[in-house]
Amino acid sequence: MRRAATSALRRSLRPRRQFHNAAADPSSSVQITTLPNKIRVATESTPGHFSSLGLYVDTGASCEDASTSGVCHFLDRMAFKTTTTRSELDMATDMDKLGGQIYCSSSRETIMYQSAHFDQSTPLAMSLIADTVTNPAFLSDEIIAERDAARYEIREVSSKPEMILPEVLHEVAYGRTGLGNPLLCPEDRIDVIDEPIMRGFMKDWYRPERMVIAGAGIPHEQLVELTDKLFSSMKSTPVPAPTPTVTPHVRATNPTPSQFLPSAQAPSLYKSLTRAASSYLLPTSTLSPTLAPGRLHSRGYQGGHKFIQDSSTEFDHLYLAFEGVGIHDEDVYTLATMQVLLGGGGSFSAGGPGKGMYSRLYTHILNHHPQIDHCSSFHHIYTSTSLFGLFASYVPHAGKHGNTASQIFPYLAHQLSLLLYTAIAPAELERAKNQLKSSLVMALESRAVEVEDLGRQMLVHGRKVPVMEMCDRIDEVDAAKVREVASRVFGPDVRKSATVVAMGREDVRDWREMLKKYGLASFISKYVYDEALLNLLLVYPESRTHFESLLVLRNTNPVSSTLAQLLACVGESALFAIVVVPLAITHARDIPDRELGFPRVVARVFWGKMRMDDEDAESTGFSSWAEALLIDMSVRPYR
Repeated sequence: MRRAATSALRRSLRPRRQFHNAAADPSSSVQITTLPNKIRVATESTPGHFSSLGLYVDTGASCEDASTSGVCHFLDRMAFKTTTTRSELDMATDMDKLGGQIYCSSSRETIMYQSAHFDQSTPLAMSLIADTVTNPAFLSDEIIAERDAARYEIREVSSKPEMILPEVLHEVAYGRTGLGNPLLCPEDRIDVIDEPIMRGFMKDWYRPERMVIAGAGIPHEQLVELTDKLFSSMKSTPVPAPTPTVTPHVRATNPTPSQFLPSAQAPSLYKSLTRAASSYLLPTSTLSPTLAPGRLHSRGYQGGHKFIQDSSTEFDHLYLAFEGVGIHDEDVYTLATMQVLLGGGGSFSAGGPGKGMYSRLYTHILNHHPQIDHCSSFHHIYTSTSLFGLFASYVPHAGKHGNTASQIFPYLAHQLSLLLYTAIAPAELERAKNQLKSSLVMALESRAVEVEDLGRQMLVHGRKVPVMEMCDRIDEVDAAKVREVASRVFGPDVRKSATVVAMGREDVRDWREMLKKYGLASFISKYVYDEALLNLLLVYPESRTHFESLLVLRNTNPVSSTLAQLLACVGESALFAIVVVPLAITHARDIPDRELGFPRVVARVFWGKMRMDDEDAESTGFSSWAEALLIDMSVRPYR
C-alpha cells in the first residue's frame, strides 16, 4: 500500500508534457489536441457504454505508383498480424478480449485502423492499433498466406459486376494513376509485394503529420495520454507540406462533410471498393516517393469509354458518369441532394416510408421498364473531384423482352437532362432534402460511423463540421441551384468527357451523339490523342521529329480541324499512314461516323488500299499493325 501511494505521488509530481489544444467551439462537444510530433487527437463527447476509436492515415491507393501498386491492399490484409511485441496468437487473443470489433480498411485516399469496444477496453484497443502500425513484423509465411487470400478475393470481386465495375469506372474516368489506381492489388503484382515494399511505403506515407487519432465516447485526456505514450517515438517531417493540387473544377471552399452516407458496418475490402475518401496531401519528406507535387493527380479526370464483353452474366450493365465537385466545394451539398432526388434501387422493393419509392429512377424508369432489374444514382466523393452518375442492370437483348445498351442509354441520359431543362416540384425537392438530412443524422447514431466521420473530417478540414451546419446547408438548396450545378457538372458547355462503361453482350453505340441529343456534355477528351500519339512513338520512333508539332495541333484544335490539318501537313506520304490512321482508328470506337466523318473513312480506305498493294504495305510496315489494332478494337474495316 505504501509503495503504491508513493508511486501515485511521484506520477502526480512528474511534469506534464505540453500539448497544443485547438480553440474549441463552446457549442461543440469536439476537443482537438496536436501533439509535439504533429499527430492530431480529436474526441467527441457522447455518453454510452461502448466506445470507438480509430487511426486515420492520409494516404491510400491514389498515392501508389508503378513500384508500389497494390501495396495498400496488402497493408490492409497484413494488419493485426504478428508484430515485434506480439505473436499472431497473442494478437488474436488480445483482439478477442475486446469483445467488439477491430479492423483495417483501405480506400483511395485513406487507410484507417478502427475499433469498437467496451469503455474499459480503450487502452487495449489503442495498444493493438499502435502495435500493428509501428511494430509490424511482416513475416514471410504470413505474406504468402495473404497472397493466396488476395487471389481468392480478386476472383470473388471480379465475378460480381456490381463490385468490379465501379473499379473499372474509376480507371476509365481517371486513367491508371491517382484515383484511377485499383483498390485491389493487380494480379501480376501479388507475388511482387513483399516486406521491403510495404515498409518503404509506410516510411514514406505513415508520418505523424499525416495521421489523426479520433475517439467517440472516450475522455479526451485519456486518449491524448495514450497517443503520446504509444506514438511519441514517431518523428514528424520538418519540411512544410506542399500545397495540394486542386483541379480547375473546384471553386469556393467551404467545410463540408467527408462523406454523406457513411456505412454503419465494419468495412471490409468489398465495402471499400467505392467509398468516398478523405484528403490528399503529398508526402513532405525527401524519402517520399519520387513524384513532383501534384504528380499523382496530374492527369486528373479524363473520362472515356470501355466495353467489357461477357455473355455469361444474367444481366448486362451500363454506367454513365461525369466529374462532380470535390469535398471542399460549396456545391457538394446540391450534388448530394441531386443524388437522393434521383435515388433508385432494385426492381423489387418491400416498399414502405423512407424507401425512396418516389425517387425519379423508380417512378420514371423502374416502374415503366420491367426489363431493367436495377437502376440507381451514385456519387463517389474525393478531395478535389468526384464521380456523379447513373447505373443500370437490365435483361440483355438475347433474353425475352431484353434490351441492348444503346436502348438503355437514352433512359439514363434523359433523367440527367430533366435536371437541366425542367422544373423541379417543390414537394419533390423538399422530400429529397429531408431524406438526405435524415440519412446523415441516423447514420451518425452509430458509434463506428461517428468516429470515422470525425477522423475523416479532421484529415480533410482540420475540424468537425456539426451535423446541424450540414443540415442548414442542405436546406439552402433550391430548384435554381440544382439546375445551376447540373449545368456545371453535365451541361452542354462542360469541356470534359463523360465516362461510359458497359459490360455484357453488346456495347453502347454512338453514345456521344445521344448525349448531344439530350443536351448533355459530349466533349471529346484530349487524352484520346495522347494514347494515339503514344502508339505512334512506340511503333514508329522516327516520328519523334514530328511529335512536337502534333502536340501543338492536339492542344489548339478540336478533332475535325486537327485531323484536317494533319492531313494537310502530311498529304499522302507514308507519314499519313503513321499519324492520321492511328488517330482515326483510336477514335473509331468513341466517335460516331457523322462526327469523325472524312478521316475515319480515309483511314479505312487507306488501310484497304494497303491490303491490296503489298509493296506499299511492306514499305511502311503499317498494314499488319493497323489490321491487328482494328480487330483488337472490334472495328470492322472495309474489305
